[in-house]
Amino acid sequence: MAASNYSLKVNRELLDPNFESYRLSLDAIPTYDVELDAAVEEVKLKDTQYTLEHMRAFGMYNYLHLDPWYEDSVLFVDCKGRVLSLTVTLDTALGKPREVYRITADISQCEDRLCASLSLTSATWASLSDGTGRLYLLRTGKRGDSSHVKWEALFSEDMGEPFTILHSVSHVQDGVHAMEVLLLRIQKDPQETKGSGYSVSLEWITVANTAGQGQEKKYEVRKRRVLRGKSVPHYAAVEPKGKGLMVASEKPFVFTHVDGLPVEQADPEPMEVEKTDPIYFWQQTAEDITVCVRMPEGVTKEEVQFRLMADNIRLGVQGFPPLLEGQLFASVDPEASAWIIKNDKSLEVSLQKRSEGPMWPELVTGDRRGEYVMSDEQAALIHERLTYLTSEDMNGNPDKDKPPCNSQELEDCDGFPEDSFSLTHFDGESLKPTQVVNLGSHQYLFTVDVNPSDMPCLCLRHDVDALVWQPRPEQPSNMWEHIATFNALGYVQASKRDKKFATCAPNFSYASLCECLRRSFIYRQPSPVETVLFNRKQGRQVAQVAKQQVASLDSDKPILGFRATNERLYILTSSNLFVLKVNNN
Repeated sequence: MAASNYSLKVNRELLDPNFESYRLSLDAIPTYDVELDAAVEEVKLKDTQYTLEHMRAFGMYNYLHLDPWYEDSVLFVDCKGRVLSLTVTLDTALGKPREVYRITADISQCEDRLCASLSLTSATWASLSDGTGRLYLLRTGKRGDSSHVKWEALFSEDMGEPFTILHSVSHVQDGVHAMEVLLLRIQKDPQETKGSGYSVSLEWITVANTAGQGQEKKYEVRKRRVLRGKSVPHYAAVEPKGKGLMVASEKPFVFTHVDGLPVEQADPEPMEVEKTDPIYFWQQTAEDITVCVRMPEGVTKEEVQFRLMADNIRLGVQGFPPLLEGQLFASVDPEASAWIIKNDKSLEVSLQKRSEGPMWPELVTGDRRGEYVMSDEQAALIHERLTYLTSEDMNGNPDKDKPPCNSQELEDCDGFPEDSFSLTHFDGESLKPTQVVNLGSHQYLFTVDVNPSDMPCLCLRHDVDALVWQPRPEQPSNMWEHIATFNALGYVQASKRDKKFATCAPNFSYASLCECLRRSFIYRQPSPVETVLFNRKQGRQVAQVAKQQVASLDSDKPILGFRATNERLYILTSSNLFVLKVNNN
């Protein structure tokens, strides 16, 4: 069965159309730091790791790990192979990070070594990679404030080429404890002759307790599944019970092997869209949209079924399936919109855009049954702009009086990812995609753990805002739920040229970005103001203000890790761990 197209459903109640801006606040953010007695285990990319995918996967790796079950704890691995944990009870009296586990193998001899990576699998388990290709599953005991229990490795096995751990979950099924671990590799691909010579692989491993009743616990690999693609995924996570997998990436991924055996690739023919005549045509200007819908001949206006809301349209004829139905790309003004029957064969609909200016890439989200037609003026303008490509005049320039456009001066928000940028849900049994969301116009921003028992959330740009989506694999009809909004953050982050990491508090009280060196930016949600403020331009009273704060670290070392809790920001450099007290809870 072919995967069904799915559209992300925005919760309009979580959007603020009246949001104005962030006000810069000069309030100081209390900052504390711990000096590390050994440097963080940072692995530099080698000359052979030259591709953009190597940089995305390993060069921008977040070396700091937040424990979602115990939010006052962060962990990292140092150059001595020690897994260190810092638990904050009092900001003004930070202790030294405590060793909870040590990698005893000599990992410095591995030529293609990657950075060590860690994933907190459950409240009592963790998974660890030493960067050389060995996977450890560690029983941690309950990791709490006063816990000083050393972690115990109950599984240790060489998994082949070096990898980093993207995600892991723990579950019990039919009395058997199992752990699902998702590994990322970038490997030489002999079939890749035109590109970089590398491909990206995800390996989904299931490790289960195979011991009988009353015997000592023995964990073994039950299943290994490999997916391959051409780009490092922005997001990849296993469902809580290990029943499926979600991947957001610029290039598609497909399962290629199960337990070492190749997977039969489905015939691509069902995926081909049968070419049919468009049901409707549409044009647009900066202010409005005109839609021409083909209808059965002789239809009267009484038979037309038309319903238009600010974000949704439904158009059809009695006795027939809807001709046009779904969520509009952006809002319209229903009061200023209208429709008429033309030539007894078509229906012409005029939609007034609520926001003038932005051009829509599609009319109804996910609907491919229509065709966009440029107006004569738009076609002429594009033709004029492209004249120099075919002109006999070698210096043809239609914009002689205008300075040339420098593509390097464009902001990130001015460029759209490829059309294939998508979010896919794979079924764990069939290994086939079940639902696919086209994210072509939604830039990926960051991933955050909101509830440790749920899948990680992903934050995507939507217009100028940043929207947080919670995967709900148990709800096929609403598999991704819009649960929070950061106003204008999509636009703001695009202006940060040196941005390295981004994240938000699990309770969504603030979002934060950090640069490669020193500076971090905090964007707080709007909160009531104590004094009376007025908007100078509009003369109306301002009831809420959203604040922006800037924190600058006393360090010249690159930032290697960045995590947020409801109360604190944790920032890791090679020699220090900084704790910023953002909220007083």
